[in-house]
Amino acid sequence: MKNKIFKTLAFSAIMLFFACGESTDVVESGTYEGTVKEVEAEKTEIYVETADNKTLELYFTEKTELTRDGNNVEFSALQEGQKVEVEVEKKGKRLDPISVKILE
Repeated sequence: MKNKIFKTLAFSAIMLFFACGESTDVVESGTYEGTVKEVEAEKTEIYVETADNKTLELYFTEKTELTRDGNNVEFSALQEGQKVEVEVEKKGKRLDPISVKILE
């Protein structure tokens, strides 16, 4: 009986792990171009897919600068499918977006 309960809990934990997250990559600090794959407005978070098929998970901070045509814009200007240039700073296994430029 205990073995069955353990197997059920283990299976549930594995399913929860896969259901909760995207597969993301950590890159070195620098500037990258890519396409917005997903926008999560309630978390001020975006996923950007780079040309070399890496997915960057970026949580905006109060210091993140978001621009289009050289002008500051609101987070709501971001949409899936847009081309962007992101400058990120690697902090451990996390990427902090310094700036995000909407290119189109």
